[in-house]
Amino acid sequence: MHIAIDARIINSSTGRYVERLVTHLQSIDTKNTYTILVRKKDETFWKPSAPNFTVKIADFDNYSLAEQTKFKKFLTILAPDLVHFCMPQQPVGYKGKKVTTFHDLTLVKTYNSDKNWLVFHAKQAIGKWVFKKVAADNNHIITISDFTTSELISFTGIAEEKITRIYEASDVSAIAPKHYKLPFKKYILYVGQQSDYKNIKRLGDAHQQLLEKNPDLGLVLVGSKNASALKNETYFNNNNYKNIFFTGFVDDAELNWLYGHATAYIFPSLMEGFGLPGLEAMSHGTPVVSSNATCLPEIYGQAAHYFNPLDTNDIAAATQQVISNDTLRTRLSKQGYKQIKKYSWHKMAQETHTVYEKVLKAKN
Repeated sequence: MHIAIDARIINSSTGRYVERLVTHLQSIDTKNTYTILVRKKDETFWKPSAPNFTVKIADFDNYSLAEQTKFKKFLTILAPDLVHFCMPQQPVGYKGKKVTTFHDLTLVKTYNSDKNWLVFHAKQAIGKWVFKKVAADNNHIITISDFTTSELISFTGIAEEKITRIYEASDVSAIAPKHYKLPFKKYILYVGQQSDYKNIKRLGDAHQQLLEKNPDLGLVLVGSKNASALKNETYFNNNNYKNIFFTGFVDDAELNWLYGHATAYIFPSLMEGFGLPGLEAMSHGTPVVSSNATCLPEIYGQAAHYFNPLDTNDIAAATQQVISNDTLRTRLSKQGYKQIKKYSWHKMAQETHTVYEKVLKAKN
């Protein structure tokens, strides 16, 4: 059988899922033929090591007219027996067998204030229709947490038996850490995007409260300085906030150092589908202080200390409890090492392959 995997997002934050999937599938399936579809800019980003895997250019923008027309034609000519769309964006008129992964519903449930209000809500309305159409028309749906499964059923009304929940994972990095120079020795850390639902402003507010008892404590925010990050930086500067440092992009070696030397990792998000950065922090032995929203307690279990992300005082209090209590920090670190062992990228790929086989064998 010929399976195509839509990997157009492979070189993005969510693309880690795609890269790990196609890498591990190579050792799982040596019989079926795989075509990995990527953007032109990512032609050499991932290189197959198995002879039944090839990379092919599919240079179509997400949520574009070309995606609905030209990408549909592209897939029709390619004629695979199955397409796995690794995100909901896809040509909704494509009639072949298909599986789609839903990571979360942030696109249809949140608003980013750095975007034009009218344009964003127009696109969001289209996105809501696409999500429902995709959920209804796909042969099978993959979600990455029980929370996302519940949200998707509530939003689209599809049957639970049409969904398979397959957890993601976190690798213990083999890349040697590289020292990153910071203006302070002790810091709490956040890694990732800074859209409104990530709740970074409240994290900054809470950090300023922490300075009353910890005047030398820094807050390090790792990630590209895009419009969302710049907006948060402006907010902090306008309020004369102290000891907040935006790194901009860092390479993997620098990120490993930042994870490993942080006093705690703080995850204030209001909505997540899985919460991968917290697991990455756990793999470095760093205690995690997390929002209790959406999927995060499901994924982190007893390995995180939780707070109400809508309550700045609670964020500060929970963080203070962790950074000031060595016994609690040690317990969270040990629990973190145990927690990450529950997840495996190879298991994720195996379970995904099982979904492929199920759909391929089905008559319809």
